[in-house]
Amino acid sequence: MGTASKRIDFESQIGVQQMADIGLFEAMFSTRALRRLKPDPIPDELISKIIDAGTQAASGGSEQHWLFVVVKDPAQRKRIADIFPQALAIMGPYLKTAKTPPHLSQKQRDLIMKGATYLFQHLAEVPVLIFACLRPQEGVDPAILPPEVLARTGWTDRLLGASIYPAVQNMILACRALGLGTVLTFLHTLKEGDIKQVLGLPGEISTYAMLPVGYPIDKFGPVKRKPVREVACLDRYGNPWPG
Repeated sequence: MGTASKRIDFESQIGVQQMADIGLFEAMFSTRALRRLKPDPIPDELISKIIDAGTQAASGGSEQHWLFVVVKDPAQRKRIADIFPQALAIMGPYLKTAKTPPHLSQKQRDLIMKGATYLFQHLAEVPVLIFACLRPQEGVDPAILPPEVLARTGWTDRLLGASIYPAVQNMILACRALGLGTVLTFLHTLKEGDIKQVLGLPGEISTYAMLPVGYPIDKFGPVKRKPVREVACLDRYGNPWPG
């Protein structure tokens, strides 16, 4: 049976009624960072669909060296939630002094912070936590890269990020299509060693994002973004895109 046939069968097993019939652009324009999530369980079939969507993304050299750790066990979720106050203590001083971006009102900024606080306070109640990780990459392992490449500051980090964040964005859009809320967070990386210990991850595997997944308490979009003219240039910097 071909891959396409397998996917059709898989979707029929999930049930059409569970899958939101929305277009790609509708999903992109209505996907919000939803941090208040219900504790209701999520069917494994939907989690499989979300991860499958992630694996359709591009990765460097098509190595597909990602790894997704799905945490459902209540005791495991509690262990992870207990680590977050330590990460928040590290980030706290910055958050207190960070300036509100000019395009946001103080009220909007406060709502974002309120949502983040709620998520971390109720993290143990979120039914599914998905950690997006990368295994060592065969073709460009930093240990075998030539010195002139390693000397380029941040090059390896950019390469690795390009191999995991497209998959994470696919998963976020898949959540939206399935009526599930989520948000990309990487605060846990401030306590990466503790998280890896809880997950049993070997030293060579790194986490890049955590997606808390659940049925949302709040509603989906629309979202407000800067107009294209303010964030795009034509041919060179300083020449605004005319659209």
